[in-house]
Amino acid sequence: MREQTHNGHSKSSLLVAVGPLIASVVMGGVALRSPLRAQPAQPPTIGIPVRFTDVRQAAGITFQHDATMSEAKNYIETMGNGLGWIDYDQDGLMDLFLVQTAAAEWYKPSRPLRSALYHNNGDGTFTDATEKAGVGAEGLYGQGVAVGDFDNDGYPDMLVTGYGHTILYHNNGDGTFTDVTAKAGVADEGNWSASAGWFDYDRDGYLDLLICNYIQWTPKTNLWCGEHKPGYRAYCHPDNYRGERLKLYHNNHDGTFADVSDASGVAKPEAKGLGVVLADFNNDGWPDIMVANDTWPNFLFLNNHDGTFRDVSFTSGVAASEDGKYEAGMGTDAADIDGDGWLDIYVTHLDFELNRLYHNNHDETFDDITFSSGLGNKSIFLSGVSARMIDYDNDGWVDIFQTNGSMLDNIHLYHTEVSWEEPKLMSRNLGEGKFEKVSEQLGLDFIKPTAGRGSAVADFDNDGDLDIAISNSNDYPQLLRNDGGNANHWLEIMLVGTKSNRDGRGAALKLVSEGFVEYRQAQGGMSYMSAQDPRIPFGVGQRKTIESLEITWPSGIVDKLTNLPIDQIITVKEGVGIVPRNFPKIVWK
Repeated sequence: MREQTHNGHSKSSLLVAVGPLIASVVMGGVALRSPLRAQPAQPPTIGIPVRFTDVRQAAGITFQHDATMSEAKNYIETMGNGLGWIDYDQDGLMDLFLVQTAAAEWYKPSRPLRSALYHNNGDGTFTDATEKAGVGAEGLYGQGVAVGDFDNDGYPDMLVTGYGHTILYHNNGDGTFTDVTAKAGVADEGNWSASAGWFDYDRDGYLDLLICNYIQWTPKTNLWCGEHKPGYRAYCHPDNYRGERLKLYHNNHDGTFADVSDASGVAKPEAKGLGVVLADFNNDGWPDIMVANDTWPNFLFLNNHDGTFRDVSFTSGVAASEDGKYEAGMGTDAADIDGDGWLDIYVTHLDFELNRLYHNNHDETFDDITFSSGLGNKSIFLSGVSARMIDYDNDGWVDIFQTNGSMLDNIHLYHTEVSWEEPKLMSRNLGEGKFEKVSEQLGLDFIKPTAGRGSAVADFDNDGDLDIAISNSNDYPQLLRNDGGNANHWLEIMLVGTKSNRDGRGAALKLVSEGFVEYRQAQGGMSYMSAQDPRIPFGVGQRKTIESLEITWPSGIVDKLTNLPIDQIITVKEGVGIVPRNFPKIVWK
């Protein structure tokens, strides 16, 4: 073990003149983590008023999703699309990428269809930079996006998933991208790819890629489902189609990837993958794989530390609901809901099913606590699609956000209690993993019914609370600005790996504030076909001091910072500590 201690002041443009003590510890072997709370968990502070305001129109975002809907009810029309946050020019402001569909043999649009990249101008507005950046993905029936710096050059790259193939865009560092799919070898040709995520599964310092593939469907195999009378044709159930397989691509460190799907073991079971989260579920320091499958057993693959994974889907208890049902797994996320330092799992499902919350038992098993947590059947008539576990009010406890929207635009003909467009759902954590529904308290824009699909969370205005972008099927997106969450204190951390992958993906963070302990991980995937703000947020509530922040990097290096400021965005470089970086705050007019 070698320990390095650094004293003195480290300042960034948003960091006040505080000199946090940095201790870097280089660890050998596997970085085992045994989280311990400094004192018993404290209940959250009294709820502060938070409203979400849709600023999409004022921001100048004119993109509109086209679901390519037709009388044939082609199955792919149900999917909607994802979207993603990416600071592609590294100016400290999160930009927004929106995924689009394409013309098809059954659908000829009246306007050209392409995905869109919107540059954050830093004043509350965005500019369409798609053409200059070269990321329109024209001709691809797009589905989702995953963002990661696969070559460690400091500029994030993008994978766009879709029907038939994917596109990998390499960031050139000058505001433009190059399609490197063929060279990289990650086209996933012939498959229907949905969610994807970047993670360093072998901890060699380079990001690898996992792609969730869905079902074997073509327009020619599209079936007639529903009643045979005008207006009643319906989209078919996924049980009518065979599933595909997961794909895992290992980064060769030279701009190319090797398909290790079979060798790693993740491609063995048939999949119907829609959502993925890549994180360390057994606290052994190695990233694992959780996949939400549609009407199929969910997957949990634990990392064997040798390039392979073991399938514990059934033995862990996450494959099915508590009563043994395989439900319509769509979106998924993982977070520590009760402060015990172990990641719990949330999976969304369709109407007349339940959105499932699985509690981590610390022994590679999980319990379905959907009812005991207070979530229960509060959303029984809602079709859950994407989900993020976020601390929207910065009280230090992770809440659960969910977009909803039926897959069937004429669902009211079959179930009068259900609508195609549905309100969003927020479940506030009352402490120790007990939740209450607070959606109606968050404003009219939040509960406005839409056919919600992908969702991506970011602090796009750099004011310390988390905003939400939502892709709506056949409609404009929503850009929900968080108004009020920063009334509680906060801290956001941008990770810069050196020995580890540059994104710091796979790092584990532990923050102690006046004896209150919070745990986070730098995860891959999350939500549904969408990419998230890479910065790691902590809510601090009304506590005014942060005693320490400990970061365990994938390399095994441990950085410990003490006496940190609050209400700041800081950049932490592996083995160095806080380094200067500008994160301009948007001043709203």
